[in-house]
Amino acid sequence: MNKKLKKLDVYLAGPRGFCAGVERAILMVQEAIKKYGAPVYVRHEIVHNKYVVDNLKNEGAIFIEELSEINQLDRPVIFSAHGVPKSVPEEAKNLNLIYFDATCPLVSKIHREVEHFERQNLPVILIGHKNHPEVIGTMGQTNKDIYLVENKEEVKNLPILKDQQIAYVTQTTLSVDDTKDIIDEIKSHFVNTLEPKKKDICYATTNRQEAVKNIAKNSDYFLVLGSKNSSNSLRLVEVAKNYGSQNAILVDDIDNFDPTILNNSAKIGVTASASSPEILVTKIINKISQFFDLNIIEAEYEKEDIHFKIPQKLKEAI
Repeated sequence: MNKKLKKLDVYLAGPRGFCAGVERAILMVQEAIKKYGAPVYVRHEIVHNKYVVDNLKNEGAIFIEELSEINQLDRPVIFSAHGVPKSVPEEAKNLNLIYFDATCPLVSKIHREVEHFERQNLPVILIGHKNHPEVIGTMGQTNKDIYLVENKEEVKNLPILKDQQIAYVTQTTLSVDDTKDIIDEIKSHFVNTLEPKKKDICYATTNRQEAVKNIAKNSDYFLVLGSKNSSNSLRLVEVAKNYGSQNAILVDDIDNFDPTILNNSAKIGVTASASSPEILVTKIINKISQFFDLNIIEAEYEKEDIHFKIPQKLKEAI
């Protein structure tokens, strides 16, 4: 007779999983492979998720970090959803490459903001994480200085006069709470601050963080499905900890996940980051169900109804 399994309440955050920008980027790679055949090159991971990248590799994508790594110059290349400096499409043109830009439209919006502030000759402060590809891409939209700050303490040390008019933009995948503190510091320190017309942190980042906040306090353990190099995934772990679930962890490899770490838990939370597919939620639930009698509690939430079209240039190619 089978041993009776311990009961475990599983709170599923909602919304969770893929955002519109991620769906568009993945679709662009798949459509390019359909049109041109394999291989199709992708500069940097199209999105930061190992499961997604591995699947696209199997379909015929080759991932590179620089265009100089392309061996077959007649093959198309796609730029990742994180955005690229202006120098990258210029290099692609010089190499006569067929290229498509999968930059998320919400990241492109920030690129246009930087260009707008450049035309006004304003110093620009970028709130973001050093060396993240989105930050590298945003800083590469202008030849003028952009001042990167990662925390509010760095604001006071910027080489900008306090009474000088400045502007700021932010990376799209930051912690909403942390970013608010930095923005407050910028406004407090500089008397003449020009803000973006709309908030830069994307709708999906905000919605997924709010969803985690709603269930973290009920969770003895919180599992965030995502990759180690994914900013939006790491922020969800931070949010879960800050809002009541001290045992919040990032799960980037479900095959090696050990469900027995939940033995002392009665209630857990689960979410998938904006770059993680829903199938990973199914996989981890199935794995945990081998060890526990699960009571799945799905959050009530309004479905996101945002879709981004693939570029006309790729549509015409198809």
